[in-house]
Amino acid sequence: MPNQQIQLDRVFHALGDPTRRAVIRRLGQGPAPVGELARPFKMALPSFMQHLAALEKCGLVRSRKTGRVRTYQLVPKPLKAAEKWMVEQRDLWERRLDQLDDYLMQMKEKEK
Repeated sequence: MPNQQIQLDRVFHALGDPTRRAVIRRLGQGPAPVGELARPFKMALPSFMQHLAALEKCGLVRSRKTGRVRTYQLVPKPLKAAEKWMVEQRDLWERRLDQLDDYLMQMKEKEK
């Protein structure tokens, strides 16, 4: 479980950056070479490569090199784990808010 928590922390950290989210969004359309991924961003290639390294470290992307071209592709499994965590949190808070609503309705009825 602690290893899963570390992995989840890395995924959320990676998704916390708008450049990395844009890369994930683009890779959702299919694999792409580094040059294509970097093109929309106004940053030096070494800086952009740090973003790709962060995404690869947490397992959100995978790369392969063919000749001189490095191509990245999305790995959906870590996104599914993050989604599962968020759904669990939403369910927990919905239950808590429903309980609060019930309590407030009871208090209102007592006042009458």
